[in-house]
Amino acid sequence: MPDFPAATQRSRVRVPLHFQDGYSVDAELVTFHGLTDGQEHVAVVLGDPAPGTTPLVRLHSECLTGDVFGSARCDCGPQLREAVERIAERGGVLLYLRQEGRGIGLYNKLDAYALQDQGLDTYEANAALGLPEDDRDYTAAAQMLRSLGIGELDLLSNNPDKAGQLRGLGISVRDRVPTGVFTTAHNVRYLRAKVLQTQHTLPLGELTELNAG
Repeated sequence: MPDFPAATQRSRVRVPLHFQDGYSVDAELVTFHGLTDGQEHVAVVLGDPAPGTTPLVRLHSECLTGDVFGSARCDCGPQLREAVERIAERGGVLLYLRQEGRGIGLYNKLDAYALQDQGLDTYEANAALGLPEDDRDYTAAAQMLRSLGIGELDLLSNNPDKAGQLRGLGISVRDRVPTGVFTTAHNVRYLRAKVLQTQHTLPLGELTELNAG
C-alpha cells in the first residue's frame, strides 16, 4: 500500500444541480482536510450504489473555459454534464479537481491556446512554454476516495494515465469506462492530439474524417 497521509472529511452539504439543458439532480458536496497538494478539491457524491455494486467514479479536472463558459475548444463541459448523469444513475462520485489546463493553470492554458492558434497542438504548446505536457498528480484523488470509503471503482475516463496512477496509489480500478465523444469544429485537433500523444480511447478514424472535412 503506498504511503501517504490520510485525508479527513471537512464538511458535507446537499446541493441541487441544474444544467442548461434542463437536467437536474441532487448531489452531496464533500470537502476535505489534509490533501497533499493543498488544493480545494471537491467530491460530488451522486446517486446510491446498490449493495455490493462497484461505484462509478470520474476524476474531472477543472476547466473554467469549458465547464463554465461552454468553450468549444475542448470537450470538458460535455464530459462533465455526461458524467454527472451517468454517475447519478448508477451511484458513485465525481471528483472535481483543481487542475486547470492539465495542471498548468488558467493563464498558462490561455497562453497555450494562443500558440495552438499558430498551429501547435495542445501538448506542443505546453512544451513551447517550458511546461509539462500533463502536470497532474492524483494522490489527492486517492486520498479523497479512501476518505469516502472507496477502495474499488469503475473509472469513467478515456485517459489511461488516470487509471494507472490510481492503481499505483493503491486504488483498485476494476474497469475503465469510456466517456462519449463530443466533437466540434474547434476541438477535433485537440481530441486527435489526446489520442496520438496520450493514448486516450477515442475513435481516431472518426476524428480524422472530421478533421479532413
